[in-house]
Amino acid sequence: MMLTRLADITTARRIVVKIGSALLVGGGHAREGWLTRMAGDLATLRQAGAQVIVVSSGAIALGAARLALPKGGRGSLADAQAAAAVGQIALADLWSRALCAHGITAAQMLLTLGDLEDRRRYLNAASTLDRLLEAGVIPVINENDSVATEEIRFGDNDRLAARVAQAANADVLLLLSDVDGLYDRDPREDGATLVPVVEALTPEVLAMASGASSSGLGSGGMVSKLQAAQIATRAGIALAILNGTHDAPIAHALAAGTGTLFLPVSAASARKAWLGGRLAPAGELRVDKGCAEALKGGASLLAAGVVGVSGQFRRGDLVSVLSLRGERLAQGL
Repeated sequence: MMLTRLADITTARRIVVKIGSALLVGGGHAREGWLTRMAGDLATLRQAGAQVIVVSSGAIALGAARLALPKGGRGSLADAQAAAAVGQIALADLWSRALCAHGITAAQMLLTLGDLEDRRRYLNAASTLDRLLEAGVIPVINENDSVATEEIRFGDNDRLAARVAQAANADVLLLLSDVDGLYDRDPREDGATLVPVVEALTPEVLAMASGASSSGLGSGGMVSKLQAAQIATRAGIALAILNGTHDAPIAHALAAGTGTLFLPVSAASARKAWLGGRLAPAGELRVDKGCAEALKGGASLLAAGVVGVSGQFRRGDLVSVLSLRGERLAQGL
């Protein structure tokens, strides 16, 4: 199905909802009242006929508080991994209890970048999600930060959520934030205007993103949300940025008509969507202007158009294809 306005979210068949640390955790403690109302929001989506997946941050923040770690557990990789290991238990328990109050069973899935970059493991994750959803379960997903390293991790759950939406063949991905959506400039500036609909992620749209999460708890800002939008919309999945600070935030955003909806482009094949969304290419090929135009027109890449190579890769490895200006044109094996 094709979503063209926020109100269409209520008709979606399969929805992924991403919730950041700043919404779920405050002062090292879970905002259980907010979570209770959020669970009610998800139950309402279920009652409307949707299958729901949650991508939830918060494990590191919860674990850091329990271990009394400095800098919210992000002072070192070892601290973050230890905090995640402790916090995942607390996070899973919170979601299990909140959803159980609505008669919904929760499942936990911890994923790494490698799980969704490797084709076989990606398909296994997709199969697990399908089976859980068929069983009426709400999967609650987080990055497995207890084993992920700086070199092999998503780094933020916005992009993880986009890859999960791909694997689940979702209709829409909802990113809950601490602002109403994408603004044409820093929303703290006078005259900043909310952008209600984005039809294409042009350089002008990408330039609107700036700064990181104001809370200091999460690792994603508007830049990561637009990166997630690129992954999702190229796979034919709509994406909406909504203000998650309200009680029952999804219902509030839909009632107010407030948020930013990124329209999907024509859905690619499942394999092309997976390739286009992969985040860790082994190398880069830089091509001349003529080759770049040919690729945009759907032509194949010819060796004659390659003017530069970087990285170390072998047959079958993922590489990115860049224009002379550094614009990413394609990814392939």
